[in-house]
Amino acid sequence: MKKILSLLIGLACGLSLLAQNSQDSAWIRDNYIKKELYIPMRDGVKLFTSVYIPKDATEKHPILMSRTPYSCAPYGENNWRPFWNNHWRYYMREGYIIVLQDVRGRWMSEGNFVDVRPFNPAKNGTNETDEASDTYDAIDWLIKNIPNNNERVGIFGISYPGFYSTMAALSKHPALKAVSPQAPVTDWFIGDDFHHNGAFFPMDGFAFYSGFGKPRPKPTTVGPSSFQFPTKDAYQFYLNVGTLKNLATLMGDSIAFWKDLYTHPTYDAFWKARNPRNFADQVSNSTATMVVGGLFDAEDCFGAWRMYEAFEKKAKNDNKLVMGPWYHGQWASRDGSSLGNVEFGSNTAEWYQNHIEIPYFNYHLKGKGDISKQAEATIFFTGTNQWKEFNQWPPAEKQEQAFYLQANGGLSSEKPSGTNSFTEYVSDPNRPVPYTEDVHLDRTRQYMTDDQRFAYRRTDVLSFQTPVLTEDMTVAGTVIADLLTSISTTDADFVVKVIDVFPDDFSYEGKKVVSGRNAEGDYPMTGYQMLVRGEIMRGKFRNSFETPVPFKPGKVERVKFELPDIAHTFKKGHRFMIQIQSSWFPLADRNPQKFVNIYEAQPSDFQKATIRIHHDAANSSSIVLPLIK
Repeated sequence: MKKILSLLIGLACGLSLLAQNSQDSAWIRDNYIKKELYIPMRDGVKLFTSVYIPKDATEKHPILMSRTPYSCAPYGENNWRPFWNNHWRYYMREGYIIVLQDVRGRWMSEGNFVDVRPFNPAKNGTNETDEASDTYDAIDWLIKNIPNNNERVGIFGISYPGFYSTMAALSKHPALKAVSPQAPVTDWFIGDDFHHNGAFFPMDGFAFYSGFGKPRPKPTTVGPSSFQFPTKDAYQFYLNVGTLKNLATLMGDSIAFWKDLYTHPTYDAFWKARNPRNFADQVSNSTATMVVGGLFDAEDCFGAWRMYEAFEKKAKNDNKLVMGPWYHGQWASRDGSSLGNVEFGSNTAEWYQNHIEIPYFNYHLKGKGDISKQAEATIFFTGTNQWKEFNQWPPAEKQEQAFYLQANGGLSSEKPSGTNSFTEYVSDPNRPVPYTEDVHLDRTRQYMTDDQRFAYRRTDVLSFQTPVLTEDMTVAGTVIADLLTSISTTDADFVVKVIDVFPDDFSYEGKKVVSGRNAEGDYPMTGYQMLVRGEIMRGKFRNSFETPVPFKPGKVERVKFELPDIAHTFKKGHRFMIQIQSSWFPLADRNPQKFVNIYEAQPSDFQKATIRIHHDAANSSSIVLPLIK
């Protein structure tokens, strides 16, 4: 009966949505025209641009733009992008001129494409180009040639278009009034997409670049094909492939950036030039920025937190931060009420769109409304499912509290007093710990809140947890893992997971809750081990990302690293748990556990390692949490 009722409700909602979409579609087509243009850049290259222009000529209209490597399709002036399916329809109701542009070298634009093209702060102003100059030239052409525009421009984009939004903020065009980099690609070696703390993420990288990375000799409206996987079991596929050298063979020789990934195994000048945080001081004081991201973004969570931080430290403009309980881009969807089995109590995406993003652009581009009361940082806290506002991030009132690992799986604010105390496990790269218990081909977005009981039951995963909490514990900011470890080999990875352990008798707002929801239906939430944050550290980079060093077998060494920020309340009656393991497969590639260039490793290099995590008075491993009341 419950499932039938859910189906009926879903059907009713679907019919209502179709009716609304049809109404919006008709209104947009009646009130807009579409133009396709080639906009010349300073070096003569022309960029393909789709412009949706209001028919209303009684007032001047602002321009809202997104630059993308993913195509501004559909192509043809009679073929319209379905803006009525998402919140862009609200901008059209507000009379915005909507501009989509294929970036240099992609789809229908001319020129050569360069992945995360470096910003050049010393351009000579004539024909030297980068993404910032392309943005400048596009804005300049638009305000001079599109009729009835008010010479005020905003730019936003999610993920890779978020990177181009950051580049736009560096363009210094006087008409650019507001930029919103959303889940912006920021640092592909330290924390976004294809590397985390030096560990390569082949699952995302291979699936993406096998299609996206294919060369495009001339402008085209036809997208590339991707690699055809022989199985739906990603874990088994990447295990069978074996080494990264074998994966490179499958990729072939035509994907230029894939070869770059292999050619630059350390944080060298190649990566530093592609880190826009280094150039945040170039933002004009007259360009406002609002960085948006998801607490559970499996791709660019790092980029959102750290790009905001860079703007705060280096720029002198109006800068804001919004982080919600979202997967990658969920804030732009119609539903932000849940992720996987975890529910958030409201449609957080709709709230963000109507209370934050649209008022933000209306204010800066139309002079409409008043956002003076919008906080510096608007952050959703899971656990209590509440939006909180702060005048800075991390909050000024945060207090760092170390929780020390204890013998017998304990976790306490009391520093251990014993001697020669450790917990050990054997890490076998031929039997790596999976990142999820499910069998699937594509990397899931739900894993960011997945139940970790499957890992808790493995002997190569260590778990440390507090007693039942007697009061709420709210974490707000960057978490630091500070491990004292000794290993039997010369290298290893360290995965640290922050987990909220639900009680066996779980209730929310006075109501007993026995299940969450997932694609298959109900899921037992009693005893649920909710992943709040996980991160990996490649051990050889523990002292420097530029210069890796081997471990000395048996020697106690410190592995200390940051996990992206957390905004979560561990409720009274729950437990706070830390899990530690040395593989997270196939999210991250397998460390051979031998100090070698892993991109060139042979099957014979892979070996078991005994990992000891020390927890005594002299070597006190801990997790440092930023707590607020």
